Amino acid sequence: MNNEQQTLVDKGLMLPLMEAFYTVQGEGHYSGTPAFFLRIGGCDVGCHWCDVKESWDANLHPPTHIDDMLTNVQSTPAKTVVITGGEPLMWDMGPLTELLKKNGMSVHIETSGAYPLSGRFDWICLSPKKNSPPQKAIIPLADELKVIVHNLNDFKWAEEFSEQCHNNCKLFLQPEWSKEKEMMPKIIDYVMNNPEWNISLQTHKYMGIP
Repeated sequence: MNNEQQTLVDKGLMLPLMEAFYTVQGEGHYSGTPAFFLRIGGCDVGCHWCDVKESWDANLHPPTHIDDMLTNVQSTPAKTVVITGGEPLMWDMGPLTELLKKNGMSVHIETSGAYPLSGRFDWICLSPKKNSPPQKAIIPLADELKVIVHNLNDFKWAEEFSEQCHNNCKLFLQPEWSKEKEMMPKIIDYVMNNPEWNISLQTHKYMGIP
């Protein structure tokens, strides 16, 4: 990255874009609905079960101008853009979200909350991680709390955060993919006994789409 690119990255006008694609959302509240995904590189949360570890090193992903991202989005019928990662809040999301909203997009984010919130979003999906817990300020702003269940301790972890969310926040438990067969019966039992929770599945993996 040259000095000019670094300056633009610091301003949020360029971002390390890992991939950009139009698909059907597979997880959480908007599962089954079309959206354009912008996957931003860079993450230091380090979940051992992460299925996009190639996103962790931002240096592997070319700085891309936000105008070019908008062009990609506008080449599709997308009306919703999901910014994900990696951990997108490592970067200033202000310019990108303003540009997308100015052009009529509904803008969502998927984040661990480990970094301060930047940008304006129509939907915030918070997925807290034990390696690097979320900033306190973002928890009450979450529209959706999605907790990945890898072991039994994660149920307690989920409740710790649900108590800090606002009353209308949508609550989801999602089995970690490699533990799905083991944890799914426990998640089903938990949800049936705690009906404020819902189950999220990685349906895109079943559908064979990104």
